[in-house]
Amino acid sequence: MMASRDEAQHVVECDLCQQPVSFFCRRCGVNLCDPCVLIHLRVKSKNGHDIVDYKSKDDDDTCHCDSHPQNDCSAYCKTCETPICILCVTIKHKSHEISELSDKIEELLKVIATENDRLQSFKHELERILEHTTKLLSSISSIYKLRKDEVTARGEEWHKQIEKTVKKLHQELDDMQKEHEAVLQKQKEKFEEMVWKVNKINGKTRKLQKSKNVTEMQTFVPVIQTQESLSEVSQYSFPMLYEYKIDEYLENKLKENELSGRIISEIPTVTSVIDTGFPADEKYNTRLYDMAVTDDNKVWMGGASRELKLFDLQGHLHHTVSITYYGMYLCMYNKQVVYSDADDKAVRMISDTDSVVTMFTTGDWRPYGVTSTASGDLLVCLRKDDQSKVVRYSSTGTVLQEIQYDSQCQPLYKSASYIAENVNGDIIVTDWEKNAVIAVDRLGIFRYSYSGKDTKYVCSVATDSVGHVIFTDYMGDKIHMLDRDGRLLRYIIPEGGIKQSRGVCILGHGEMMVGESLTGIAKIIKYVEE
Repeated sequence: MMASRDEAQHVVECDLCQQPVSFFCRRCGVNLCDPCVLIHLRVKSKNGHDIVDYKSKDDDDTCHCDSHPQNDCSAYCKTCETPICILCVTIKHKSHEISELSDKIEELLKVIATENDRLQSFKHELERILEHTTKLLSSISSIYKLRKDEVTARGEEWHKQIEKTVKKLHQELDDMQKEHEAVLQKQKEKFEEMVWKVNKINGKTRKLQKSKNVTEMQTFVPVIQTQESLSEVSQYSFPMLYEYKIDEYLENKLKENELSGRIISEIPTVTSVIDTGFPADEKYNTRLYDMAVTDDNKVWMGGASRELKLFDLQGHLHHTVSITYYGMYLCMYNKQVVYSDADDKAVRMISDTDSVVTMFTTGDWRPYGVTSTASGDLLVCLRKDDQSKVVRYSSTGTVLQEIQYDSQCQPLYKSASYIAENVNGDIIVTDWEKNAVIAVDRLGIFRYSYSGKDTKYVCSVATDSVGHVIFTDYMGDKIHMLDRDGRLLRYIIPEGGIKQSRGVCILGHGEMMVGESLTGIAKIIKYVEE
């Protein structure tokens, strides 16, 4: 673009003889070569002449009077809304309301500066969206390959029965990918053009801030005020849950297979009760917050005191360790219990010697829910001001992945709280403000959101060996069980009920442990018959 403008400038000719231009007369608006300057100066003009180097022809920051071009403007007529010279003040505009030209310049520059600030603020958001779009564009092949692999994997379960359907869905995804790539490429080019325009306007603004040319400012104000804003930019979303088109043929059969011969108990039973003995919080009267099961089937529990307790499934207390924060969010990592410290913005581990070891800090973000993954990483829910995100960390605190926005650059979370990884790699988060369970795949692409009509207060979440998503409903006095695709299978309400359920973990052998926050009681519930 710049090269084409430079080439156009090289071919500009003198208005008198068609030789290459060297100078410009501002008063007459005439392009001149070297020899023609003297000829032009001999021509009489009531406005006089103002010869400048051609490259500087647009650098004039002087405002000339329209009625007396030989004079510079020194005042502003409010009645006519135009700059005027001293001669106009005493003749044509004698009875009009006059102000200092500097006052009008200050007024216009304030409007321009405000609008420029607005556009520069918009530019930062635009650049963020552009960066996000560029990343999506670069990863689109792997995303669509994952979708096709999912379709293929599901199709292979049914072999020849759905072979024709798999091929058809592949073609649809290929066509959608081509369309999506074209849309994203066009959007990327539009963002780049908009960034260029905003930079150009910023340059013009800086120039006018050193100028007194009110006419040029007045012309520029509507230009900067009508600059396109981000709300007018179109978005595009990825296909979601596409593999389930195959399931339309054999959905009932799939549900039977998914249970793998396991039968969900019609009336779940409480097989054991553990009184954790945590004190009541002074403000909320809560006691028990979270729990994490060890490899040898013991359970670490955290509550409204700065300590963690290790119980066996018969309710015997084996160990107590002091920590730096309440035991609100726990997980197991390499056989050690890990907790998040929201005050110090750190994720910490209890060593073999019971000392607290800081694994890593989280900068300006407060950590909440934490879970280990099959790949040996840690997933942490983070919040800052009104923002929430999920970050995948290595054990040394290296950021491996950030999950914050969907494909339309809208926030996925408002108040990310508890987190779990499912057997298929999905990342499941409970969001207190949205009162929903939100799932993304291993790449961070949105899969589903569940907030059933009977959900009172989504709290903690866990997953079992076949991919069921199980979360506690703090105010609903029940546990929700979803399949791996976010569809409600049933509510779990054990004999004798459960009150203000918060923490939950899966024990194996068809059992889960659920903590009652206000009583401090943990209940082991048999929910699946092996």
